[in-house]
Order: sequence, then structure tokens, then C-alpha cells
Amino acid sequence: MRTIVVLFTRDLRVHDNPALASAARAAERVVPLYVADPADNHSHIRETFLAHSIADLRESLRKLGADLLIRQGDRVEQTLRVCQQTRANGVAVMDDFGQRAQAWRDRLRLECERLGAPLREFDSATVLAPGDVVPTGGSDHYKVFTPYWRAWSAARWRDVVETPRRLELPEGLTGTDHRTIWGEREVNQDFPGGEAAALNRSEKWLQTAANYADIHDDLSADATSRLSPYLHFGCISARALAEDEWAPEAMVRQLCWRDFYHQVLAAFPTLATEAYRTANDEWADDPEALQAWQWGKTGVPIVDAGMRQLLQEGWMHNRARLITASFLTKIQGLDWRAGAAWFDRHLLDADEANNYGNWQWTAGTGNDTKPYRRFNPDRQAQRFDPDGVYTNRWLQG
Repeated sequence: MRTIVVLFTRDLRVHDNPALASAARAAERVVPLYVADPADNHSHIRETFLAHSIADLRESLRKLGADLLIRQGDRVEQTLRVCQQTRANGVAVMDDFGQRAQAWRDRLRLECERLGAPLREFDSATVLAPGDVVPTGGSDHYKVFTPYWRAWSAARWRDVVETPRRLELPEGLTGTDHRTIWGEREVNQDFPGGEAAALNRSEKWLQTAANYADIHDDLSADATSRLSPYLHFGCISARALAEDEWAPEAMVRQLCWRDFYHQVLAAFPTLATEAYRTANDEWADDPEALQAWQWGKTGVPIVDAGMRQLLQEGWMHNRARLITASFLTKIQGLDWRAGAAWFDRHLLDADEANNYGNWQWTAGTGNDTKPYRRFNPDRQAQRFDPDGVYTNRWLQG
């Protein structure tokens, strides 16, 4: 009987999961697997979100007749062990980008070939995969968002994949309780992990999002979807979300921005460490200023409010991200890498493509066509938090 291992990474869902659906069609037995790799280096808050997302995924798989194996250790080594244990004929995994993601995939691809269980990668991290739209003229990716948005909007999107009706594990194989890896974790009431929570949040938010274009930058309104952590871990499909009948165009445009940075990262895998645009910048070395920024103690209210929201919630309003990043790089003159690393450490949605792409955009080393723009924090506060509601919420909290 044909057996395929489905390696879950950042696609923690059963609906619109092309790797899972393909395995269900191609094999009599499917082995869902998640490997908790220490190299992922998740913060405590992100690890808690992940643990509950894994628990939710396991329940969904059990309802389909299968279960979820959870292993701990090197992702490649553990996957190969499961392949040998189950005599798997192949491995299915979602696509991902960046140096580290590509490195372990290259290793896994080679080892799977040696084992006789070929690796197949599926487009599911984005609405459109990086190679689905490329500019004319020989470039391998779009460097400016607006022409990408036009091409992205006109392109044909893949079909949304339905949840498999039934899955079957190899005989004698049982799943793993997530608590054996992460222990007991109290649910984050602001961001409960999992596909069920993601679908519930998106359904409720989309029904009230008609005026999203007008208020999504309003810091005090707090009217954004807060779906970014769910998109990062794949608890909800960006592809399915983009075609939802309730999705406002302004939100679909944000999903396009997300795809844009994924195609930048695919073409420029060192986005997290190297300047995308050569700007000959000389960054200041001021550990005290950096620390004051990190802990929300700069003395600039709108900046400090954003940084304290980050520390308390593991999330930050997008407008506040722009303000705080611009303050660090354009006013304090500190290296964008230090700021991006701090966000990466504390954000629930610390997506490599978007986090580092946006930081480089703000710093003037990335894809911004106006690299010298800066966000004046006082003017930003007057425009997007005129009554100080957002600022007071986080400075007094």
C-alpha cells in the first residue's frame, strides 16, 4: 500500500492544504507529521500559540480518521526516521523561502531521494507562489510593488483545495499529545492558536470590514483583522482568504504585499541580513538608545506605545510598526537589522519575508521607491491617534 508522509511546517490546517489533499488522493495511507525543531528558536509566546495550533490540527486530523505524529529534533533527521518506520513512498511539504528554509529543504530533498521516498513541495504559503508572476525583461522578480499588484491581480490563482473526506494511518501508528513536547500552556485569550480560532476570527471580522480602507490606519480604532499570526503559521489560507466574498479590496491588497515580499525573499534569500538596495548607509552604534527603543522608553509617546504593545501582546498595529521602525532607523540612525531582530524575537507573526522586507522598506535599503522617506512621530500621532487613545492605552496599561 502506498504511504506518504505529510510534513506540516507553517501550514497548520486541513482546509486548502494542497500537500495534505494531494497525499490523500495519491496514497492509501497518510502520515501527518510535525517536527518541533529547536533551530526554529520560537519565543515563549510564539511557542504557546504554536502548541495550541498543533493541538487544534491534531483534533481536525483525528476527525478525518488519522492523527498527528509529533517529533522533536532536527527536522530532516526526524522526517527520515518516520519515513523508514512507515516505509513511506514519498514526502509532501509546503513551500517556504529564505536561507534556512531552503537549506533544510535541500537536505531533505537529497535524503528522500536516497531513501526512495521523493519530496514534493506544494504552493500554499501565499496566494500566488513567487514564480507565478514574473516581470518581462529578464528579471526573476518584481522590485516595485505597484506593477506587481497589477500583475498579481490579473493572474490566475490556483483553485482552493477542499478538506480530505477521510485519511487513514498505517496500522499500529498512533499520534502524539502536544503536551509531551510543550507541556501545559494557558491559552492566549487575545490570540488563541489554531485553524478553528482563525476561521472564527476571520468570519466575524470580515462581516464588519466594509470600511476597512478608511480606518485600517487608525491606531485608536484597532480595526485591523489581527489575522497575521494565523497567516504566519498557516492556520488560515491566504489563498482562501483572498477570494472570500466579504474581503475588502484594501485587505486583498495587504495579502498582495505579503506575496510581494515572499517573491523578494525567494529571489534574495539573504533579506534578513543583507541590504537589498546598496545605500552605503553608516549606522550608529548606540546600545543605550537601542535598549530604550526596545523597552518603550524613548520618551516619544507614540513610539513607546507601539513598543509596549509589542512586549505585552506579541503583536503591533501595522501603522505603529512603520512609526517605530522609522524612528529607529531614520531618527536614531540605528541599524535596521537590530530592530528587525527584536521584532522577530517578540512578534507572533514574525514572518521572515514580511518582517525583514518591511524593515528594509522603512530603512530605505529595501523596495521603497522613496528610500529617504521618514515618518515624523508627532505628525503620525496627530493623524492616526489624534485623541491619544492608542498612546494612553499602552503607556498607562
